Amino acid sequence: MLLIDTYLDKSPIQGMGVFAKHDIAKGTVMWRLDERFDRLIEVHVYESMTGPVKSYLDRYCYPRRSDPRFIVFEADDARYMNHADDPNFGFVSENEAVALRDVTAGEELTCDYNVFFEDGFDFLGDR
Repeated sequence: MLLIDTYLDKSPIQGMGVFAKHDIAKGTVMWRLDERFDRLIEVHVYESMTGPVKSYLDRYCYPRRSDPRFIVFEADDARYMNHADDPNFGFVSENEAVALRDVTAGEELTCDYNVFFEDGFDFLGDR
């Protein structure tokens, strides 16, 4: 779950993006996995899906590297975060992310998708 105030808007990177409502100082904890809301979906359930549901999961979920039996579906707008090679949002553990630098209000929040995949990122359906 995002722990900072954000909004969705059209992204210059791709489609929709997540943007900071306020300035965020470097080192601020911005996100924490919260299993009360964020869902861990068993891979066999994911693989049994077809059609629009499967396409949606392919687009908005990522593998749980510490336990490959699951994929992660974030319950909030964090699932719309786009990739950047030089992101402003970074994972200090699988369950927590911080601001890697100062972020200004209105700036798009980005992360490096490669942290979710051992061999470089793909959307799930592209694996």
